[in-house]
Amino acid sequence: MARNQQAGRSRPKTSGGAPAGRGRNPVSSGRRSPSVGKSRTPTIIAVVVLVVLVGVIAVAVYSANANKTAAQPANQPITPVSATYQTRVDGTVVVAGNGPTTLDVYEDALCPACKQFESLDGQKITDGLNAGKLTVRYHMVNLLEQNSTPPGYSTLGGNAIMCAAQNGAFPTLHKTLYDRQPEEGGAGYTVDDLVTLGKNSGAGPGYEACVRGNTYAGAVAQNYQQASTDPALQQQSGGSKGFGTPTIVVNGRTVSPNDPALAAALG
Repeated sequence: MARNQQAGRSRPKTSGGAPAGRGRNPVSSGRRSPSVGKSRTPTIIAVVVLVVLVGVIAVAVYSANANKTAAQPANQPITPVSATYQTRVDGTVVVAGNGPTTLDVYEDALCPACKQFESLDGQKITDGLNAGKLTVRYHMVNLLEQNSTPPGYSTLGGNAIMCAAQNGAFPTLHKTLYDRQPEEGGAGYTVDDLVTLGKNSGAGPGYEACVRGNTYAGAVAQNYQQASTDPALQQQSGGSKGFGTPTIVVNGRTVSPNDPALAAALG
């Protein structure tokens, strides 16, 4: 689970490092040869070659890191989901299906543990929704808001998912954004990316304006504020207690992802 400063879950990352040490310039501090009339051209060429080589290495390292952390291009294929259930937005919550067993799922679009949960149990949830056995209430939160570059992808992704629920594209976009989740600490999808992915997922005409207007940004923030202070949603992890994602509630009882009650609800 992702948790704000809790052990055992993904958490907002900080970066830091010791200040660079001082060092002598190997060119400027070296002694000059006392030889008279000797050309310095070979030395100058060597220095130029060294500077160019350092620049090439720096560009290569930067490109490798950028490719590692950036979200995949939006023209990559989506992950289609065969869904017969309906979705809607009720206040700050996405409501899927209308079955007798209710699941409340608290997720962050950037949360790696949420991706794992969806990978393991997402199809079971879809099957339960399609069969009319489940009602699933998705609470999108921005726990990891500061953990993308630039910050803010948790809100953008959560908003897009809610916009998709209101415009007929939730199942496919929700799965696509977790299957192809940006790396925590790297660049998230842009607004243009999310618009394209939503349209490719079958979103209706109101989706683009919803995403560009960040319509549900306040709802995503409110969900996190409420969940992080709700005693019923605090769980023990790594010797400490707090709210993390994903948090799953089955018929009003908070459970862990490997709780038999969840398996029974999805069975």
